[in-house]
Amino acid sequence: PPGHSPRVGRVCRPRTVGRPGNAPSLTRMDRPDHVVVLVLAAWRPGAVAWGFMRLVMGDRPLRGTPGLVFTRVLGSGQDGGFVLRPGLDHHGLFLLFDGEAAADRFLQDSPVLASYRAHAREWCALKLRATSCRGRWAGRSIAPTRAAPERGPVAALTRGSVRWSRLWPFWRHSPATQASVAKAAGCELAMGLGEAPLLRQATFSLWRDQAAMDAYARSGPHLQAIRASAQGDHLHESMFVRFVPVSIAGSWKGRRFDNLMAEACPASASMPTLSPSPTAPT
Repeated sequence: PPGHSPRVGRVCRPRTVGRPGNAPSLTRMDRPDHVVVLVLAAWRPGAVAWGFMRLVMGDRPLRGTPGLVFTRVLGSGQDGGFVLRPGLDHHGLFLLFDGEAAADRFLQDSPVLASYRAHAREWCALKLRATSCRGRWAGRSIAPTRAAPERGPVAALTRGSVRWSRLWPFWRHSPATQASVAKAAGCELAMGLGEAPLLRQATFSLWRDQAAMDAYARSGPHLQAIRASAQGDHLHESMFVRFVPVSIAGSWKGRRFDNLMAEACPASASMPTLSPSPTAPT
């Protein structure tokens, strides 16, 4: 319920990325130890203006956060969808950390996150590690640090900067795509995000397993939109990332994800807790 801090979901310890054959796994010296934290928030009715000011302030409140190497403060479409009509009561925060310890410190102790939780009627915080990454976001790539899981949940982020001249060809596919992901078998969570209206857009989705995500990606309106975007040269920068969730805290649209995470994690996996959610200012 609002104002109460749900326990962090099970924390998975997936396999590290390995090289073919018997070659050793990638180490800290080979590449950055990138960990993504994605925070989703739906503001209380009296906190919409406060949430809008987070967009105006951008990353300023987060500057100096230990281990944080990339930040994007994101708006969303109506009801959190990938639609033209903005939704001022939904919000996202994309954070890239170098090292899991830094990500954990943010989740446990950050006053910024505490303030988000205090103003939200619902929130969800996902800790993610990339299994693959193609492209860049504002010149930044994400280093894969996990192999694709053999079972259990996976997630995907698709992000692009749309060319002015290609706005209509790009957006005309959004209604069908939005409707299809809402009904897709195995989709546990989906949200449209954006750092600039119409032009710089992203979608995030969480899936029951790899098979469900692949079935959606390779058929229907989503596949048509991807093909149209590639053939029409709609984007001047893009990034496509697949993740394995390490932990999921909170809830989204009335749903918690403990059971989903339990499918991929042994019963003995550690389950840290967050500090109590503060009361929202009046």
